[in-house]
Amino acid sequence: MVNIGAETHETIRLSPSLKNTLLLINCIVLSIGHCGGPLVTRLYFIHGGKRVWLSSCLLTAGWPFILIIFIATFCFRRATISNYKSKVFNIKPRLFLASAFIGILTGVDDYIYAYGVARLPVSTVALIIASQLAFTAGFAYLLVKQKFSSFSVNAVVLLTIGSGVLALHTSSDRPDGESKREYVLGFVMTLGAAALYGFILPLIELTYQKAKQVIDYQLVMEFQMVMCLFATLFCIVGMLINNDFEAIPREARNFELGETKYYVVLVCSGLIWQFFYLGAVGVIFCSSSLLSGIIIAVLLPVTEVLAVIVYREKFQAEKGVALILSLWGFVSYFYGEIKHNKRVEKNRRANMELPLNQIVVP
Repeated sequence: MVNIGAETHETIRLSPSLKNTLLLINCIVLSIGHCGGPLVTRLYFIHGGKRVWLSSCLLTAGWPFILIIFIATFCFRRATISNYKSKVFNIKPRLFLASAFIGILTGVDDYIYAYGVARLPVSTVALIIASQLAFTAGFAYLLVKQKFSSFSVNAVVLLTIGSGVLALHTSSDRPDGESKREYVLGFVMTLGAAALYGFILPLIELTYQKAKQVIDYQLVMEFQMVMCLFATLFCIVGMLINNDFEAIPREARNFELGETKYYVVLVCSGLIWQFFYLGAVGVIFCSSSLLSGIIIAVLLPVTEVLAVIVYREKFQAEKGVALILSLWGFVSYFYGEIKHNKRVEKNRRANMELPLNQIVVP
Protein backbone atom coordinates (compact mmCIF):
# COMPACT_ATOMS: atom_id res chain seq x y z
CA MET A 1 0.00 0.00 0.00
CA VAL A 2 1.99 3.00 1.25
CA ASN A 3 4.83 1.64 3.34
CA ILE A 4 7.39 2.26 0.62
CA GLY A 5 9.40 4.62 2.84
CA ALA A 6 10.16 1.84 5.33
CA GLU A 7 10.33 -1.22 3.11
CA THR A 8 12.18 -0.48 -0.13
CA HIS A 9 15.39 0.97 1.22
CA GLU A 10 18.02 -0.75 3.35
CA THR A 11 16.95 -0.25 6.92
CA ILE A 12 17.18 -1.87 10.30
CA ARG A 13 14.09 -4.01 10.76
CA LEU A 14 11.91 -3.04 13.69
CA SER A 15 9.27 -5.17 15.36
CA PRO A 16 5.72 -4.12 14.42
CA SER A 17 5.01 -2.86 17.95
CA LEU A 18 8.23 -0.81 18.11
CA LYS A 19 7.67 0.55 14.62
CA ASN A 20 4.10 1.60 15.45
CA THR A 21 5.24 3.19 18.72
CA LEU A 22 7.97 5.13 16.93
CA LEU A 23 5.48 6.19 14.26
CA LEU A 24 3.02 7.40 16.91
CA ILE A 25 5.73 9.41 18.68
CA ASN A 26 6.76 11.06 15.42
CA CYS A 27 3.13 11.83 14.58
CA ILE A 28 2.77 13.60 17.94
CA VAL A 29 6.03 15.51 17.45
CA LEU A 30 4.93 16.53 13.94
CA SER A 31 1.55 17.66 15.28
CA ILE A 32 3.12 19.88 17.93
CA GLY A 33 5.38 21.55 15.39
CA HIS A 34 2.78 21.95 12.66
CA CYS A 35 0.11 23.41 14.95
CA GLY A 36 2.33 25.52 17.17
CA GLY A 37 4.82 26.79 14.59
CA PRO A 38 2.48 29.00 12.52
CA LEU A 39 0.94 30.48 15.67
CA VAL A 40 4.30 31.55 17.13
CA THR A 41 5.51 32.86 13.76
CA ARG A 42 2.35 34.90 13.31
CA LEU A 43 2.71 36.21 16.89
CA TYR A 44 6.04 37.72 15.89
CA PHE A 45 4.52 39.62 12.95
CA ILE A 46 1.32 40.68 14.73
CA HIS A 47 3.19 42.48 17.51
CA GLY A 48 5.66 44.44 15.42
CA GLY A 49 8.08 41.95 13.84
CA LYS A 50 8.91 42.76 10.23
CA ARG A 51 12.01 40.74 9.35
CA VAL A 52 11.00 37.96 6.94
CA TRP A 53 14.53 36.56 6.62
CA LEU A 54 14.84 36.37 10.41
CA SER A 55 11.50 34.59 10.67
CA SER A 56 12.47 32.12 7.94
CA CYS A 57 15.78 31.42 9.66
CA LEU A 58 13.97 30.54 12.89
CA LEU A 59 12.10 27.75 11.12
CA THR A 60 15.26 25.62 11.14
CA ALA A 61 17.61 27.44 13.54
CA GLY A 62 16.60 25.13 16.43
CA TRP A 63 18.71 22.25 15.09
CA PRO A 64 21.36 22.57 17.89
CA PHE A 65 18.61 21.47 20.30
CA ILE A 66 18.50 18.12 18.48
CA LEU A 67 22.30 17.98 18.50
CA ILE A 68 22.38 18.32 22.30
CA ILE A 69 19.90 15.45 22.69
CA PHE A 70 21.82 13.40 20.14
CA ILE A 71 25.18 13.79 21.93
CA ALA A 72 23.63 13.16 25.35
CA THR A 73 22.05 9.94 24.08
CA PHE A 74 25.36 8.81 22.59
CA CYS A 75 27.21 9.45 25.85
CA PHE A 76 24.55 7.53 27.79
CA ARG A 77 24.80 4.50 25.46
CA ARG A 78 28.58 4.59 25.63
CA ALA A 79 28.53 4.67 29.44
CA THR A 80 25.94 1.91 29.89
CA ILE A 81 26.74 -0.52 27.04
CA SER A 82 29.97 -2.48 27.26
CA ASN A 83 32.22 -2.48 24.17
CA TYR A 84 30.06 0.20 22.52
CA LYS A 85 31.99 1.14 19.38
CA SER A 86 29.51 3.13 17.32
CA LYS A 87 30.63 6.51 16.00
CA VAL A 88 29.05 9.77 17.10
CA PHE A 89 28.01 10.47 13.50
CA ASN A 90 27.43 7.73 10.93
CA ILE A 91 26.26 9.76 7.94
CA LYS A 92 28.37 9.13 4.82
CA PRO A 93 29.41 11.77 2.25
CA ARG A 94 26.76 10.67 -0.28
CA LEU A 95 23.91 11.12 2.19
CA PHE A 96 25.53 14.26 3.65
CA LEU A 97 25.57 15.99 0.26
CA ALA A 98 21.99 14.94 -0.45
CA SER A 99 20.78 16.28 2.91
CA ALA A 100 22.73 19.52 2.33
CA PHE A 101 21.02 20.01 -1.04
CA ILE A 102 17.60 19.31 0.47
CA GLY A 103 18.50 21.74 3.25
CA ILE A 104 19.08 24.54 0.74
CA LEU A 105 15.71 23.78 -0.86
CA THR A 106 14.19 23.88 2.62
CA GLY A 107 15.77 27.29 3.20
CA VAL A 108 14.10 28.60 0.05
CA ASP A 109 10.82 27.09 1.18
CA ASP A 110 11.23 28.69 4.63
CA TYR A 111 11.59 32.15 3.14
CA ILE A 112 8.57 32.04 0.86
CA TYR A 113 6.50 30.46 3.65
CA ALA A 114 7.54 33.16 6.15
CA TYR A 115 6.68 35.82 3.56
CA GLY A 116 3.17 34.38 3.31
CA VAL A 117 2.72 34.22 7.09
CA ALA A 118 3.78 37.88 7.31
CA ARG A 119 0.96 38.88 4.92
CA LEU A 120 -1.87 36.44 5.65
CA PRO A 121 -3.92 35.30 8.67
CA VAL A 122 -2.97 31.93 10.14
CA SER A 123 -6.26 30.39 8.99
CA THR A 124 -5.66 31.44 5.38
CA VAL A 125 -2.06 30.18 5.44
CA ALA A 126 -3.24 26.84 6.84
CA LEU A 127 -5.82 26.29 4.12
CA ILE A 128 -3.32 27.11 1.35
CA ILE A 129 -0.75 24.76 2.86
CA ALA A 130 -3.38 22.00 2.70
CA SER A 131 -2.87 21.96 -1.07
CA GLN A 132 0.56 20.52 -0.28
CA LEU A 133 -1.04 17.08 -0.02
CA ALA A 134 -1.89 17.07 -3.73
CA PHE A 135 1.67 18.10 -4.59
CA THR A 136 3.09 15.45 -2.24
CA ALA A 137 0.92 12.73 -3.79
CA GLY A 138 1.94 13.74 -7.32
CA PHE A 139 5.66 13.96 -6.61
CA ALA A 140 5.57 10.73 -4.56
CA TYR A 141 4.14 8.98 -7.61
CA LEU A 142 6.84 10.41 -9.87
CA LEU A 143 9.87 10.10 -7.56
CA VAL A 144 9.29 6.96 -5.46
CA LYS A 145 6.60 5.19 -7.52
CA GLN A 146 4.13 5.55 -4.67
CA LYS A 147 1.34 2.98 -4.90
CA PHE A 148 -2.18 4.15 -4.13
CA SER A 149 -5.00 2.03 -2.76
CA SER A 150 -8.65 3.05 -2.85
CA PHE A 151 -8.34 4.10 0.80
CA SER A 152 -5.32 6.38 0.28
CA VAL A 153 -6.92 7.92 -2.84
CA ASN A 154 -10.09 8.52 -0.83
CA ALA A 155 -8.06 10.22 1.91
CA VAL A 156 -6.29 12.51 -0.58
CA VAL A 157 -9.58 13.47 -2.24
CA LEU A 158 -11.36 14.18 1.06
CA LEU A 159 -8.52 16.27 2.45
CA THR A 160 -8.20 18.22 -0.81
CA ILE A 161 -11.95 18.91 -0.83
CA GLY A 162 -11.66 20.06 2.76
CA SER A 163 -9.04 22.65 1.86
CA GLY A 164 -11.21 23.73 -1.09
CA VAL A 165 -14.18 24.26 1.21
CA LEU A 166 -12.04 26.48 3.43
CA ALA A 167 -11.06 28.55 0.40
CA LEU A 168 -14.65 29.77 0.13
CA HIS A 169 -14.13 32.41 2.83
CA THR A 170 -10.66 33.75 1.91
CA SER A 171 -11.99 36.97 0.39
CA SER A 172 -12.91 38.30 3.83
CA ASP A 173 -9.58 37.43 5.45
CA ARG A 174 -7.42 40.32 4.24
CA PRO A 175 -5.88 42.07 7.28
CA ASP A 176 -6.69 45.73 7.89
CA GLY A 177 -4.29 48.16 6.26
CA GLU A 178 -2.87 45.61 3.83
CA SER A 179 -3.09 46.29 0.11
CA LYS A 180 -4.64 43.83 -2.31
CA ARG A 181 -1.27 43.45 -4.04
CA GLU A 182 0.45 42.43 -0.80
CA TYR A 183 -2.35 40.00 0.00
CA VAL A 184 -2.21 38.37 -3.44
CA LEU A 185 1.59 38.16 -3.33
CA GLY A 186 1.41 36.52 0.10
CA PHE A 187 -1.16 34.07 -1.25
CA VAL A 188 1.04 33.15 -4.23
CA MET A 189 4.18 32.79 -2.10
CA THR A 190 2.39 30.51 0.37
CA LEU A 191 1.08 28.36 -2.48
CA GLY A 192 4.64 28.14 -3.80
CA ALA A 193 5.82 27.04 -0.34
CA ALA A 194 3.19 24.28 -0.34
CA ALA A 195 4.30 23.07 -3.78
CA LEU A 196 8.00 23.11 -2.91
CA TYR A 197 7.57 21.24 0.37
CA GLY A 198 5.28 18.80 -1.43
CA PHE A 199 8.35 18.06 -3.57
CA ILE A 200 10.79 17.95 -0.62
CA LEU A 201 8.95 15.20 1.30
CA PRO A 202 9.14 12.57 -1.50
CA LEU A 203 12.69 13.72 -2.23
CA ILE A 204 13.65 12.81 1.34
CA GLU A 205 12.06 9.39 0.86
CA LEU A 206 13.95 8.92 -2.42
CA THR A 207 17.18 9.88 -0.64
CA TYR A 208 16.56 7.16 1.96
CA GLN A 209 16.12 4.64 -0.84
CA LYS A 210 19.32 5.68 -2.65
CA ALA A 211 21.47 6.20 0.45
CA LYS A 212 23.58 3.02 0.04
CA GLN A 213 23.90 2.70 3.81
CA VAL A 214 21.73 1.26 6.53
CA ILE A 215 19.04 3.73 7.59
CA ASP A 216 18.19 3.72 11.28
CA TYR A 217 16.58 6.38 13.45
CA GLN A 218 19.96 7.73 14.57
CA LEU A 219 20.84 8.37 10.94
CA VAL A 220 17.44 10.01 10.40
CA MET A 221 18.29 12.49 13.16
CA GLU A 222 21.69 13.17 11.60
CA PHE A 223 20.00 13.76 8.25
CA GLN A 224 17.60 16.17 9.95
CA MET A 225 20.42 18.15 11.58
CA VAL A 226 22.42 18.52 8.35
CA MET A 227 19.30 19.53 6.43
CA CYS A 228 18.35 22.18 8.99
CA LEU A 229 21.96 23.41 9.26
CA PHE A 230 22.17 24.21 5.55
CA ALA A 231 18.66 25.69 5.50
CA THR A 232 19.71 27.96 8.36
CA LEU A 233 22.95 28.96 6.61
CA PHE A 234 20.98 29.86 3.49
CA CYS A 235 18.68 32.12 5.53
CA ILE A 236 21.61 33.65 7.43
CA VAL A 237 23.07 34.79 4.11
CA GLY A 238 19.73 36.46 3.38
CA MET A 239 19.78 38.09 6.82
CA LEU A 240 23.28 39.47 6.23
CA ILE A 241 22.29 40.95 2.88
CA ASN A 242 19.13 42.43 4.41
CA ASN A 243 20.98 43.78 7.51
CA ASP A 244 18.66 41.86 9.83
CA PHE A 245 21.28 41.37 12.53
CA GLU A 246 21.65 45.14 12.93
CA ALA A 247 17.87 45.58 13.08
CA ILE A 248 17.17 42.91 15.74
CA PRO A 249 18.05 45.04 18.84
CA ARG A 250 16.00 47.96 17.55
CA GLU A 251 13.06 45.73 16.70
CA ALA A 252 13.24 44.11 20.16
CA ARG A 253 12.98 47.49 21.88
CA ASN A 254 9.90 48.40 19.83
CA PHE A 255 8.19 45.00 20.16
CA GLU A 256 4.67 45.46 21.54
CA LEU A 257 4.99 42.64 24.10
CA GLY A 258 8.31 43.93 25.44
CA GLU A 259 11.98 43.31 24.71
CA THR A 260 12.30 40.17 26.83
CA LYS A 261 9.25 38.53 25.30
CA TYR A 262 10.60 39.38 21.86
CA TYR A 263 13.56 37.08 22.41
CA VAL A 264 11.33 34.47 24.07
CA VAL A 265 9.17 34.42 20.93
CA LEU A 266 12.25 33.94 18.74
CA VAL A 267 13.58 31.06 20.84
CA CYS A 268 10.18 29.35 21.07
CA SER A 269 9.75 29.67 17.33
CA GLY A 270 13.05 27.91 16.68
CA LEU A 271 12.29 25.07 19.09
CA ILE A 272 8.69 24.43 18.02
CA TRP A 273 9.51 24.37 14.30
CA GLN A 274 12.25 21.83 15.00
CA PHE A 275 9.50 19.51 16.24
CA PHE A 276 7.83 19.83 12.84
CA TYR A 277 10.90 18.89 10.79
CA LEU A 278 11.98 16.07 13.11
CA GLY A 279 8.46 14.62 13.09
CA ALA A 280 8.17 14.90 9.30
CA VAL A 281 11.41 13.02 8.53
CA GLY A 282 10.56 10.50 11.28
CA VAL A 283 7.18 9.70 9.76
CA ILE A 284 8.83 9.23 6.35
CA PHE A 285 11.31 6.81 7.96
CA CYS A 286 8.55 4.80 9.67
CA SER A 287 6.09 4.87 6.77
CA SER A 288 6.10 7.16 3.72
CA SER A 289 6.15 10.74 2.49
CA LEU A 290 2.46 10.39 1.60
CA LEU A 291 1.53 9.68 5.22
CA SER A 292 3.60 12.70 6.31
CA GLY A 293 1.63 14.85 3.84
CA ILE A 294 -1.68 13.39 5.01
CA ILE A 295 -0.93 14.15 8.67
CA ILE A 296 0.01 17.72 7.76
CA ALA A 297 -3.31 18.09 5.89
CA VAL A 298 -5.29 16.53 8.75
CA LEU A 299 -3.81 19.08 11.16
CA LEU A 300 -5.12 21.94 9.01
CA PRO A 301 -8.46 22.33 10.82
CA VAL A 302 -6.71 21.93 14.19
CA THR A 303 -4.50 24.89 13.33
CA GLU A 304 -7.62 26.76 12.21
CA VAL A 305 -9.33 26.15 15.55
CA LEU A 306 -6.23 27.20 17.49
CA ALA A 307 -6.01 30.39 15.42
CA VAL A 308 -9.64 31.13 16.30
CA ILE A 309 -8.94 30.60 20.01
CA VAL A 310 -5.57 32.39 20.21
CA TYR A 311 -6.06 35.23 17.72
CA ARG A 312 -9.88 35.31 17.67
CA GLU A 313 -10.11 34.75 13.95
CA LYS A 314 -13.55 33.98 12.57
CA PHE A 315 -14.76 30.37 12.56
CA GLN A 316 -17.17 29.96 9.66
CA ALA A 317 -19.26 26.87 8.96
CA GLU A 318 -16.80 25.97 6.21
CA LYS A 319 -14.15 25.27 8.83
CA GLY A 320 -16.44 22.83 10.61
CA VAL A 321 -17.09 21.00 7.34
CA ALA A 322 -13.36 20.89 6.62
CA LEU A 323 -12.72 19.42 10.07
CA ILE A 324 -15.19 16.58 9.43
CA LEU A 325 -13.75 15.87 5.97
CA SER A 326 -10.20 15.85 7.36
CA LEU A 327 -11.06 13.39 10.13
CA TRP A 328 -12.91 11.20 7.61
CA GLY A 329 -9.88 11.17 5.31
CA PHE A 330 -7.56 10.38 8.22
CA VAL A 331 -9.70 7.42 9.35
CA SER A 332 -9.97 6.18 5.76
CA TYR A 333 -6.20 6.16 5.35
CA PHE A 334 -5.47 4.28 8.56
CA TYR A 335 -8.29 1.80 8.03
CA GLY A 336 -6.72 0.92 4.69
CA GLU A 337 -3.30 0.75 6.35
CA ILE A 338 -4.56 -1.71 8.98
CA LYS A 339 -6.16 -3.92 6.29
CA HIS A 340 -2.96 -3.83 4.24
CA ASN A 341 -0.76 -4.81 7.20
CA LYS A 342 -3.06 -7.73 8.08
CA ARG A 343 -2.93 -8.96 4.48
CA VAL A 344 0.87 -8.72 4.38
CA GLU A 345 1.19 -10.59 7.68
CA LYS A 346 -1.20 -13.30 6.48
CA ASN A 347 0.79 -13.78 3.27
CA ARG A 348 4.05 -13.88 5.20
CA ARG A 349 2.80 -16.62 7.50
CA ALA A 350 1.41 -18.59 4.56
CA ASN A 351 4.79 -18.49 2.82
CA MET A 352 6.56 -19.69 5.98
CA GLU A 353 4.30 -22.71 6.41
CA LEU A 354 5.26 -25.42 3.94
CA PRO A 355 2.26 -27.56 2.94
CA LEU A 356 2.42 -31.19 4.03
CA ASN A 357 2.09 -32.48 0.47
CA GLN A 358 5.33 -30.69 -0.44
CA ILE A 359 7.40 -32.43 2.24
CA VAL A 360 9.91 -34.81 0.70
CA VAL A 361 10.58 -38.02 2.69
CA PRO A 362 14.06 -39.45 2.08
